[in-house]
Amino acid sequence: MIRINGDTGISEGDIVYRFSRSSGPGGQNVNKLSTRVTLLFDINHSRGLTVEQKQLLFERLSSRISDDGLLTVVSQMHRTQSANRKSAQNRLVELLKYALRDIPARKETGIPHGEKRKRLLRKRRRSEIKQMRKSVAFD
Repeated sequence: MIRINGDTGISEGDIVYRFSRSSGPGGQNVNKLSTRVTLLFDINHSRGLTVEQKQLLFERLSSRISDDGLLTVVSQMHRTQSANRKSAQNRLVELLKYALRDIPARKETGIPHGEKRKRLLRKRRRSEIKQMRKSVAFD
């Protein structure tokens, strides 16, 4: 079980790992070993998430989720497969924490009184400058 936050967690069985050759560090190892890890998390079939949580994930992580409902995380920063696997798993947890957090509602605020006063003062000064530019009629 992978803990996301207090009472939310996902099962290891909901995650599929795929391995391929990495383009990252590793020297000659890059040509021989499959150290790149692609983590696939099936949101639709996850038993650890509620329907509301799944909807939040689809809304907030839509660019990372495929049409099949698979959230994809790739890691190839490290030289070993196990380190990349751990890195991808940590990145998945961070993404899920980010997407499932509560966003407080924005409070509508008014324009501060001092800002209104400054704006009106600037308008008055500008008006005075323009008044001074007018030609004076001599009678």
